[in-house]
Amino acid sequence: MSSPAAAPSGKRSRSPSLAEDDFSLKRTRVDDEIEEMLQLPEEHKLDGPLVKDDTYYLHDGSCIMRVENTLFNVHQTLLAKDGSLFSSMFSLPQGKHEVEGASDDSPIWLQGESVAEFKNFLWVLYALPHELADISTPQIDLPRLNRLIDIARVSFKYHFRSIETWALDVINEQVNRKPTPPLFYLPSSATSAASPQAIASNGALISRLMRLAQLCAHERLLAAMIGVMKQLMGYSIQYAHLAMSLADELELRPLRGIAYFEVMQKANVVVAAPSRRPSNAAARSPSSLAGTGTEEEEPLSILDAEGRLIVNPQQKMRLLMGYHRLTMVWERLRATPLTYEHAAACSATWHQHGCTQCWLDFWKEKTKSDTVLSLGLADVLGRLRAISKEFVRWGSATYMHQDCRTTVRNAIQEKIKMVEDALPDYFVEETYTPPF
Repeated sequence: MSSPAAAPSGKRSRSPSLAEDDFSLKRTRVDDEIEEMLQLPEEHKLDGPLVKDDTYYLHDGSCIMRVENTLFNVHQTLLAKDGSLFSSMFSLPQGKHEVEGASDDSPIWLQGESVAEFKNFLWVLYALPHELADISTPQIDLPRLNRLIDIARVSFKYHFRSIETWALDVINEQVNRKPTPPLFYLPSSATSAASPQAIASNGALISRLMRLAQLCAHERLLAAMIGVMKQLMGYSIQYAHLAMSLADELELRPLRGIAYFEVMQKANVVVAAPSRRPSNAAARSPSSLAGTGTEEEEPLSILDAEGRLIVNPQQKMRLLMGYHRLTMVWERLRATPLTYEHAAACSATWHQHGCTQCWLDFWKEKTKSDTVLSLGLADVLGRLRAISKEFVRWGSATYMHQDCRTTVRNAIQEKIKMVEDALPDYFVEETYTPPF
């Protein structure tokens, strides 16, 4: 972000008056952000003695800042780099009032981050080259990853764009490193992956990373974390519950469909009592995502005494809507076999008729087979995959032309892909008409 104190370049097609108006609007927006940054709500004002940070209260610092009850004395020139929000704040006229940040009695009071988070951010401002190289090593551990998350979050908040980009890219590289780094519990044993320790560790870390990626609009990191979440859902329904809640909270369409589908298929659910906890979507506003983000997930169990998954009323309604819509989709598919274009080699009229009849008989028989009927009524994907396997086993023992069999196999796979792509739209409360 460019410093608002610098005059905008402006395009030649724009008149000077329009450029001045644009600059005024930009300055007003930055001023509002600075005012919001410095305004501390009454409930967050902390009592108690102030302490000087043992690392970043520097004897030659030029700007005193307060986070919670801790004072920092750092260099204003560093804070003003990278076109940050601080550079805009330092350029504002001070008038006759005492300059904030000039003394311990009048510090710049920041809100929304913890002392630990702010210290991690200051670390990157003062880090030496070998320290920066060490934090991006392939053998990264959880403490260093959490430091990078703090750096990216605080950099985003105060508009340190290059630092934010660097931190997010390092995080993304670590998450996508092959083989999977030991940051996530992804063992081959489903039992160990579903252990309370693994669920707590994975859930807290994945939640932080997904919220950070969404906050900073880092699509590659978000896609990587959705991939990890999908992998973990196969180990425990509690991961699917977390994925469902994060999809609602962050409005993640690619994750919502598969998460709701997994919960619908594998869990008995019960609506939480009103006093238990609010829904994630309601509990977190977009502005709260810019906060510390270091808190652990609520330790409340997501299973009741009878082993049922606890959901909120909105989630229960979406699950019911999805179940109803998917059962209707299957009924239409069962009653209307997939159509296909006959291959050019299947040109004789008598062969086309036999080919078509053979396919219709197969569809009628297999949609009523024990394998298909053993699956849930709304498990459209499972039933189509079962039919696809049966069709492959059918092999050459048919009157269908070989090229037509290939076309039908492709048609089944395309239908599976269509259902997968449409899954998020089935689990909505609004009126929705499936495309098939």
